[in-house]
Amino acid sequence: MKVCVYTIAKNEAKFVGRWVDSAKEADVLCVTDTGSADGAADLLRGMGVTVTEADITPFRFDTARNISLEAIPPDIDVCVCADMDEVLTPGWRLALERAWSGGVTRMSYRYIWSFNPDGSPGVSFWADKIHAREGYKWAGPVHETLKPSIRENISVCYGFEIRHKPDSRKSRSAYLPLLELAIAEEPENDRNTHYLGREYMYYGRDIDAVNTLKRHLLLKSAIWRDERSASMRYIARCCLRMGDEAAARLWLLRAMAEAPYLREPYVEMAFIEDRRKDSCAVLELAEKAVSLEPRPGTYLVEGFAYDGTIYDLAALACFRLGRKREALA
Repeated sequence: MKVCVYTIAKNEAKFVGRWVDSAKEADVLCVTDTGSADGAADLLRGMGVTVTEADITPFRFDTARNISLEAIPPDIDVCVCADMDEVLTPGWRLALERAWSGGVTRMSYRYIWSFNPDGSPGVSFWADKIHAREGYKWAGPVHETLKPSIRENISVCYGFEIRHKPDSRKSRSAYLPLLELAIAEEPENDRNTHYLGREYMYYGRDIDAVNTLKRHLLLKSAIWRDERSASMRYIARCCLRMGDEAAARLWLLRAMAEAPYLREPYVEMAFIEDRRKDSCAVLELAEKAVSLEPRPGTYLVEGFAYDGTIYDLAALACFRLGRKREALA
């Protein structure tokens, strides 16, 4: 079995050494450089990486990734897409070889998107950017996804992990216009509509966020309860910033009803009740949250729902109620 690790890059010289070292268990490393001015392309070539240079104007991620995919040698069996700010953990090749059997065409693996201050995993979920050499193309100007032209056979690769270790100073400015373009191209795309509403929220454009997230909830294809619940939570956050706490609480109640198995809406409601000093409500919400199954394997998890936050809120509530032994516990 021949394996290629591939990606796209622009001005990622600071990550080149780390990326190559983590990916070196592959037979081939391929990178498409989209206009680096920091010498990244030369650094990669000096480390034995196959580099393709491409000027993509206007830039879109699917075009760049498809160019990188085309540059992979035809005798490669398995392609692993791992970006420059990502690290493959040692031993990944053996885990992949053990799991890639029985006509598998695509593989899921554990992806750690963020880390807590103490170094422990923060947000993690199952990603699926390992695929066969033939039968796949990337689609979407941003938040691009693999689209199969073959009948897929998807499996899970236990023991394979990719860790996201980005440059926190890197700008997200390109994402918003590309998401707006994505919706212009596919107005009924529920996934990108959700992403666009979330991006507006990140930018503090609360009215645009609320309108877009409400549109997401109305789309016929928006049936994934986890994502619908997240849209409701984001609307609640925007309502809070706009000073409408009552509306925020109603949207969080809807989020709970939409996906009652998720911790996040209960914890976000506990934040509001904590500010209102309703300690009994905080305790009830905290007890409900900790009773739920921890950490589902989706990208929608929030670190505050699975770290010590719930216990901190409950301890403060117990203290305010004079239940000091419970607060200490």
